[in-house]
Amino acid sequence: MSKQYQQDNLIGQSNALLEVLEHVSKIAPLSKPVLIIGERGTGKELIAERLHYLSARWDQSFIKLNCSSLSENLLESELFGHESGAFTGAKGKHEGRFERADGGTLFLDELANTSGLIQEKLLRVIEYGEFERVGGSKTVQSDVRLICAANEDLPALADSGEFRADLLDRLAFDVITLPPLRSRTEDIMPLAEHFAVSMARQLGLDYFGGFGAIAIEQLMMHNWPGNIRELKNVVERSVYREGSDGQEIDRIILDPFASPYRPMSRVKTRERQAAPVEVTATQTNTDTKSNDDTHSGHHGIEFPINFKEYTENAEIDLLQKALAEGQYNQKKTADLLGLSYHQLRGILKKYNLLDKS
Repeated sequence: MSKQYQQDNLIGQSNALLEVLEHVSKIAPLSKPVLIIGERGTGKELIAERLHYLSARWDQSFIKLNCSSLSENLLESELFGHESGAFTGAKGKHEGRFERADGGTLFLDELANTSGLIQEKLLRVIEYGEFERVGGSKTVQSDVRLICAANEDLPALADSGEFRADLLDRLAFDVITLPPLRSRTEDIMPLAEHFAVSMARQLGLDYFGGFGAIAIEQLMMHNWPGNIRELKNVVERSVYREGSDGQEIDRIILDPFASPYRPMSRVKTRERQAAPVEVTATQTNTDTKSNDDTHSGHHGIEFPINFKEYTENAEIDLLQKALAEGQYNQKKTADLLGLSYHQLRGILKKYNLLDKS
């Protein structure tokens, strides 16, 4: 069995975690597709590894790929391979992940970020176990168990036409939904102790001195939006800063950016310049007057103002108007705002507007 699997950190005794592990044990022996759904940092890759190493394919390849890290063309090449000369720079034949995972398991993370083309080719592989390399005509056979993960609501995306419903049906033979850390609070301290002891070893400390009462309260009261990944970073940072010479950790450093000198201004890089506008003399005079009036507190703006709060409210107002104009279809709304679909979803998530769209 893989050394990496033996060293995984699926630690805890909460009912929520134990139910997931029992679910994994039941589905692991079947060579069926599985979807893993969960927030960022909940351990989707660890669950995928567990599914592989508890299956009959445990001694074959476990190949993984994050679908959000590549463009459509590169993702197609990475998944299905390419023939020599398929595109500029393709000097030789390249075996894709499906070929390299033959007989084993392929784990695709961030599945919601795949394009319609990729989804169509994935559907064919699942249904027939075959595909063609990019730039090729020869059919390649592949026996691969597909495990996919996402942190988005795939059924909702399928309902809105933003994800292939037939692909979702084939992938979702079974779905494992991972609980966020805030729903398994009894696992926080065992995980924190595990990460702390590991960090103490990395630092060459004789031992880990434990957590003080205030530190424990901080760990238990935090909401952990980044889940286990965030907990690991927080604990390791706190041990290296506060736990030298085996001292007890008195406080947890939750925010590494916290500083009285932290710059509060926000500089946004625009993707494209606004089109130049011709300005007449009359417009110039009007604009000048308008600017003067604004600085004087006219037009409903009273200075000083909180610039960040004011601009964020303006963005939210614009987003809400665009959503209404696009009939709350995110693809239409993205087009109205000159954004890509994923750029829009990132902005909506930032302002907690995803549930309202």
